[in-house]
Amino acid sequence: MKEKLNALAAESAAAIAAAGSLDELESLRVRFLGKKGELTAILKMMGRLSPEERPVMGQLANSVRADLESALEAKKAELGEKALEEKMKAEALDVTLPGKHIETGHKHPMYIALDELKDIFIGMGFTVLDGPEVELAEYNFDKLNAPEGHPSRDWSDTFYFDKDSRVMLRSQTSPMQVRAMETMPLPIRIVAPGRVYRKDEVDATHSPMFHQVEGMVIDRHITMADLKGTLNAMVRRLYGENTKTRFRPHHFPFTEPSCEMDVQCHKCGGVGCPTCKGEGWIELLGAGMIHPRVLEMSGIDPEVYSGWAFGIGLERTAMRRFKIADLRLIFENDLRFLTQF
Repeated sequence: MKEKLNALAAESAAAIAAAGSLDELESLRVRFLGKKGELTAILKMMGRLSPEERPVMGQLANSVRADLESALEAKKAELGEKALEEKMKAEALDVTLPGKHIETGHKHPMYIALDELKDIFIGMGFTVLDGPEVELAEYNFDKLNAPEGHPSRDWSDTFYFDKDSRVMLRSQTSPMQVRAMETMPLPIRIVAPGRVYRKDEVDATHSPMFHQVEGMVIDRHITMADLKGTLNAMVRRLYGENTKTRFRPHHFPFTEPSCEMDVQCHKCGGVGCPTCKGEGWIELLGAGMIHPRVLEMSGIDPEVYSGWAFGIGLERTAMRRFKIADLRLIFENDLRFLTQF
């Protein structure tokens, strides 16, 4: 037994000295000192010894164990220090290297145009409102003087959620007119931006999801001249003092009289091109004087108050603002396009 203990001491000392990693050192600890290790196997032979030999062998075994543990701890400290030194070398910071360039984001061109619109109308005393995108037919159509059977309510134009055509993705921001009239004190001056949804085919100027900004004024003695003056002031602030506009008669069920306002095509300067479909003008918004029935349905006396409203396409506003030729570029998230703004 003595020879085995001495042989174990010599073998373990050599193996520990040669260990090259903490994982290897842990394997040696288990091999020599574990519950099923070599020292434990030798100690199981103690029962075969005479009473006189047991104390001597026990003392020698304890000495071997102590030497093993001491060697393991010393080697562990050595390997740990070496590993730390190697890690520090590998992770050393070279202060002479150039720093990493961090790309910062910026506003989408459409939201730049929206913020500019908000600033213009807030400067005129308007309040900015937000409203639901899932809307009731009562607000999207009924209280805007578009009764059952009106073409705008057809399933081919509107995204409905129910078979009774009472809940839908709003097709316009105009429901905010009604919500404002029902909840706000007079006089009212509001703009309400938001997403709207229609079953339009995608082309250079159309999308099934797009953005509008609704505007409305209700007060005493409001006229069509106030509407035209406000809209012309808006586009000149957005596009420059020399911006050309035109107003065309139109029909909307919730305004009377109604009109559409165009701006001269930014791409061709009025000559005609694919962006404006050869017309030289791009429709920017629909507007008009609020229909007396719409005022009445919201509890406002049309004999005392009058008002106007408009709905402007935000994508088309951005297209004219930044001379973008195709509306689809706004939605494609191509960084080559977006980083220009």
